[in-house]
Amino acid sequence: MRKYKRSVMREELEKKVQRAIRLLQSIPKDKEIELSYSGGKDSDVILELANMGGVKTRPIYKCTTIDPKGTTVHCKSKGVEVVMPKESFFKLIERKGFPTFRARFCCDKLKEYKICDIAIQGIRRSESVKRAERYKEPQICRIYGSKKNHVQVFLPILDWTDEDVEEFIKERGIKCHPLYYDEQGNFHVERRLGCTGCPLVADRGLADFKANPRFLKAYLRAGKKWWDSH
Repeated sequence: MRKYKRSVMREELEKKVQRAIRLLQSIPKDKEIELSYSGGKDSDVILELANMGGVKTRPIYKCTTIDPKGTTVHCKSKGVEVVMPKESFFKLIERKGFPTFRARFCCDKLKEYKICDIAIQGIRRSESVKRAERYKEPQICRIYGSKKNHVQVFLPILDWTDEDVEEFIKERGIKCHPLYYDEQGNFHVERRLGCTGCPLVADRGLADFKANPRFLKAYLRAGKKWWDSH
């Protein structure tokens, strides 16, 4: 185990850190371990925890081609491997039409696919009621498409709160994605990163469309090609 400087974290958070490191160190070492890196604050936390525990991983960012500005640069600054998809988001729209709340084919093609047999992910129960109901244990088996494409997934910060994440980031001096900081340099743990125009957000991507007119035009052009071909 790699030695690290003892922190002055809350006792409760210190215990969570130790549990997370023990979980990471329990992962079988006979296979390559993917650290599923999203570019977000939780990914930076699990990357730091793996380093603290001396756990060798393969940090991977699956580029969606519609990532928030600065994401690829941030990933590379952390030494994270950037994997490009076979098709861009707009090419998918040309073939399949617009993604919706229920038909999120873009996630399947651009983000949720297998690379390694073992993965570490930064999912937390406190992020949503749905996640709290779905994830009960810090180790799950995830199937991508068929049973032969199953992945053993470890969730080291499943029980962490926003307060835990913010304190750990400040205590460890972690530099997060630029979008987490305001103009004065203050960190905002409540902010979340996601694909531009994602239909899962509260306004179904409307704010992103308003802020990115060029993206909206490309989005509509791709949709028109699908419409013309159907």
